[in-house]
Amino acid sequence: MLTSHQLGSNTGLRVSKLCLGTMNFGEPGRGHQGDWTLGTDDARPIFQAAIEHGVNYFDCADIYGVGASEIVVGQLLKELLPRDEYALTTKVSMPMGRAPNQGGLSRKHIMEGVDRSLKRLGHDYIDQLIIHRHPHGIPGLAQTPIEETMEALNDVVKAGKALYLGASSMFAWQFAELQMTAEHNGWTKFISMQNHLNLIYREEEREMIPYCVKTGVAITPWSPLARGILAGAYQGAFDKGSTTRSSGQDRKRTESLYHGENIFQIADRVVEIANKYGKTPAQIAVAWLFTVEGVVCPVVGVSKAAQLTDLVEATTIELAAEDVAYLEALYQPVENLLSTGMS
Repeated sequence: MLTSHQLGSNTGLRVSKLCLGTMNFGEPGRGHQGDWTLGTDDARPIFQAAIEHGVNYFDCADIYGVGASEIVVGQLLKELLPRDEYALTTKVSMPMGRAPNQGGLSRKHIMEGVDRSLKRLGHDYIDQLIIHRHPHGIPGLAQTPIEETMEALNDVVKAGKALYLGASSMFAWQFAELQMTAEHNGWTKFISMQNHLNLIYREEEREMIPYCVKTGVAITPWSPLARGILAGAYQGAFDKGSTTRSSGQDRKRTESLYHGENIFQIADRVVEIANKYGKTPAQIAVAWLFTVEGVVCPVVGVSKAAQLTDLVEATTIELAAEDVAYLEALYQPVENLLSTGMS
């Protein structure tokens, strides 16, 4: 059974040590991940397993399935749990259509986007609203003044539509600027940072993680298994995908994210350590995340209930210092993905 911890030191909100990511739930065939999406009936056993193991934190986004994920997630949570027994997150900013104001972090899109998310979820409020990227972080969208964004987010909280705010994937200086702008104006600040962190992409260790640790912001990493690379889905090369996801259109996205040195050699070391501990590679990859200061709850995505059971066990694995060093030794710095567009 998972334990629960405060989501950083700036809030009393307690969440489970793993957060269930919901990108792969929705309407099969709809959205950029449609070829590996699970519908309501296939998703239900995963939610049931999550609840049985003590997961009380669920992460969604409007863009997942272009709204379809929120419909499934909201329906299943209302069916399976009382509202006060879970924390629900969704995100705003990615384009939800082709019209000029259907994306970004303008006041117009934040207000309209939140209302539409609540309608799809069938909820009166969400526990945490996350901005999916910085106001200037999505190519092709308006460079909204950060004061407009932060005041609108504060108004969403004051209206009771979201209880807390979180952010995702941006430069540390950008995150600091947003936090300082909120503090200067007496607006609501972010309590969590959902950033890109795993054994083959560790650039966040330079600035963002130290900043969050210093200021009490919780780290909730996305892609802890590097889109399956660290779980063995690619079997040593991008053209050797062994799952529906890794052999489908998601492969291009994975290749765009991971192009540093020693990617698959690091994955091989994860297998070595997994064999040493009698665990799976996925369990070791998740266990490593908990050796990083500031990490509160990785966001994990699964397609089977058994995978979730394995990852819950990963939260109890204590890696020896020499094994952590061995897993980390081959990493070579890469250009921050945010420098080349968006991660």
